Amino acid sequence: MMGAEFVMLSLAPLVIGVLAAIACALPGNFLLLRRQALIGDAISHVVLPGIVVAFLLSGRVAAVPMMLGAGGAALVSVALIEVIRRLGRIEPGAAMGVVFTAMFAGGVLLLEQSSASGVHLDVQHALYGNLESLIWLDGYGWGALFDPQALSGLPPELMRMAVVTFAVALFTGVLWRALVIATFDEGFARTLGLPVRALSLALVAVAAMAAVAAFDAVGSIIVIAMFICPPAAARLMTDRMGGQVAWSLGFATLSAVLGYVLAGYGPLWLGYESAVSAAGMIATVSGGILALAALFGPRRRGVAAGQGV
Repeated sequence: MMGAEFVMLSLAPLVIGVLAAIACALPGNFLLLRRQALIGDAISHVVLPGIVVAFLLSGRVAAVPMMLGAGGAALVSVALIEVIRRLGRIEPGAAMGVVFTAMFAGGVLLLEQSSASGVHLDVQHALYGNLESLIWLDGYGWGALFDPQALSGLPPELMRMAVVTFAVALFTGVLWRALVIATFDEGFARTLGLPVRALSLALVAVAAMAAVAAFDAVGSIIVIAMFICPPAAARLMTDRMGGQVAWSLGFATLSAVLGYVLAGYGPLWLGYESAVSAAGMIATVSGGILALAALFGPRRRGVAAGQGV
């Protein structure tokens, strides 16, 4: 696929996939080190009913209602976890598991029984997104990148994802020192006067923003994978925070690009006639990168040598 065909059919989905991967991987680095990596999984589960309710109330799939609905669902989930934990006298992890599973299942039921399934918002969309359908109809060739009229026809998900990715990167850059200190040593951060709790809440809020923005375009599978796999693989490559973030961004980008290409051409190379889900393949590639880093990464070899393996 070259020239006009690539620009029209694949450029926008590819860029959106890369932006979504980066937006999730950036906060994922800090969540991983705080042992909160599954927050991305949790967010992708609890936002679904909020997004569906927002659609039912507003009658349209738009960024602002979706963000408000997702935020409301997150608040409800926190309240439910606390109620179940206190009334049921069970550990927080069990309460979280019950709430996240129940809310995701409730969101699926709402999708199936409501008019939301009549648009591109359905169960398959919730899991896999609609990455392949985000084509640029006005992308007649590379020259369209310099044509204001053609640029106005770009999928709205691209601009939304670009803005969110920039916001996540800006948050990370501005608060880098404070986030690193609070992540590695909360006690020391408090002695420096850093607002540790506020930083933690802000980090979760930024992760939620990235997850909700990516949810519509790429689905929950990529959101979960990108929060965990690139940062975990990067941690196996270096013990420096700056290096880890750089590695994670590289792994996230590689997963998105290679996964998208393999989803479209891999089955054809193997003799099959149809492509496979881009979201599923991107998540699979990210898992493969993590497996390779676990087996052959420099930190893995160092640990093995230290243990006499």
